[in-house]
Amino acid sequence: MPQADRLRRRRLSLLLALTALCGMLAGLVAGSDGWSWRALSDADAATIVAQIRAPRTLGAWLTGALLGLAGAVAQGLFRNPLADPYLLGSAAGAALAVVLVLAAGVLAGHGIGLATAGLLARIGLVAAAFLGALIGVLLTLALARGAEQTARLLLAGVVVGVVLGAVSDLVTSVAPDALRGKQIFLLGTTGYLGWGSAAVLGAGLALLLPPALRLARALDALTLGEDSARTMGLPLGRVRMVLVGVVALATGLAVSQSGLVAFVGLAAPHLVRRFAPSAHGFNLAASTAMGGTLLLASDVLARTLIAPQELPVGVLTAVLGGGYLLWLLHARSRV
Repeated sequence: MPQADRLRRRRLSLLLALTALCGMLAGLVAGSDGWSWRALSDADAATIVAQIRAPRTLGAWLTGALLGLAGAVAQGLFRNPLADPYLLGSAAGAALAVVLVLAAGVLAGHGIGLATAGLLARIGLVAAAFLGALIGVLLTLALARGAEQTARLLLAGVVVGVVLGAVSDLVTSVAPDALRGKQIFLLGTTGYLGWGSAAVLGAGLALLLPPALRLARALDALTLGEDSARTMGLPLGRVRMVLVGVVALATGLAVSQSGLVAFVGLAAPHLVRRFAPSAHGFNLAASTAMGGTLLLASDVLARTLIAPQELPVGVLTAVLGGGYLLWLLHARSRV
């Protein structure tokens, strides 16, 4: 490996570590009243930090890390820099499941009381979003007849996304009161992350990152083409299924806790390749850290830009990530 490439990776790793630490500290002192360092020393404010800000900050980083990992795997699997974690129908499946739970709560509320129905809806949203994301991916795999052909898998994901999105719109037309909850889910939010959410997200990341790293060499082989990968003895069908499973589970966990956070999974691998191009082993790990850093920074900004009000974090990630990608396209068009 050239010395210059090693130096770039070390610099990027150090930058990501320092940025994450600064973001964690900022997350502890950023609240509805703006920046307050008193929260780190005041006994009363310490409870808010320990029970609200700390788990939210950690959960935001873990959510972004899962999306960054899923995005890097998806782009390597499909050999397409525009691939993102929601490409296989997971976003549409999660949104439809959330809408169904919200609509059921609204309709049932007329019989069991609105407060009870709302409580049941909140309890079921996390599980519904996770299962909905997995079902969306399973439908894509069934329509594509497995993961053997990349082009068919991509097309199946588009079809499933459109169909499930149409069904979601149909449900909201029957139960329009569920539309507001759907909008909140689609915009993405980190405001409901607690220690339980952080534990689930952390366990998921610890479970999914090792197999993704073990298959990094398989992703490197796929960059040479499917024929070349087969000549190396790579079982493409099995490898693709495992990688699709990693994307589906990572995306399902992220959206179940924070809704549809846009552009993090798409932009994180791009940033890593721009500052430290490398094989997939480093790319996957660095994209994971980059995704966590991006969402953590967006979460802190969402809390403080118009405090005491709060912006949907998904709006900020869409603006920042979309703006970066537009600038990147413009810069490349001038080359």
